[in-house]
Amino acid sequence: MSFLKLTSMACLALTLGACSSLFQPNYRAPLKAERDAFEHLKPGCSAQDCPLVNIDVVRFPDEPGLDAAIDQRLRKMTMNTPDAQLPSTLKAYEEQFLRSAQPGYSSYLQAKVREQHDGIVVIEVSSYLSTGGAHGMPGRGFINWSRREHRELTLQDMLVPGQERAFWQAAEEAHRGWLVGAKLDKDAEFIRQWPFQQTPNIALTYGAVVLKYDVYSIAPYAMGHPELRIAYPRLNGVIKPELFPGRG
Repeated sequence: MSFLKLTSMACLALTLGACSSLFQPNYRAPLKAERDAFEHLKPGCSAQDCPLVNIDVVRFPDEPGLDAAIDQRLRKMTMNTPDAQLPSTLKAYEEQFLRSAQPGYSSYLQAKVREQHDGIVVIEVSSYLSTGGAHGMPGRGFINWSRREHRELTLQDMLVPGQERAFWQAAEEAHRGWLVGAKLDKDAEFIRQWPFQQTPNIALTYGAVVLKYDVYSIAPYAMGHPELRIAYPRLNGVIKPELFPGRG
């Protein structure tokens, strides 16, 4: 084979490789998101305290699986009693809620982008249900969506095998730091009444792994939704290395 032919084949290979890289998704560029927000009152109601449903979500034209995950999570967040059934759609939930709601009742559902980095989209979902009590009941959660794998990452997906105990030990350390920051570390009664707990609400944000807690979990209602932050260096050997910001 002539030198000229070898050179031509090598150039072709380089060209094809360059073209292939051009068609790879750019995970540094944010995934396109569109907001979809509306508020509906109970049909026929014109009073000041009409029951209402407010839904404010993000949609992703290029990632329909993420849309489906958000929709399912919000529908689950409407299940506020042990015998509640999962609504077939958010529209079905809205219609059912407004049909039976009393004056002053309200339901809010929201999904927003908290962060995007390294091919991970962190969605924060929230709910607030008011049914006439002293205050409404809020809910929170996260979806960590992998654009590479087109699926939600669970805690087990994030962890190096066998490191779950180490992860929660790091979370307990973060909780102790939170108590110090809130000047509660010397309050024995608070610590006894509101001990550390695990939470399913975990987010792979750029600056740290964030754990968010529901009201009445590790603090009273008035303190809202506490957040614990675990720095990534503390999780070396615990979180899979490819999930560290900048390594993916």
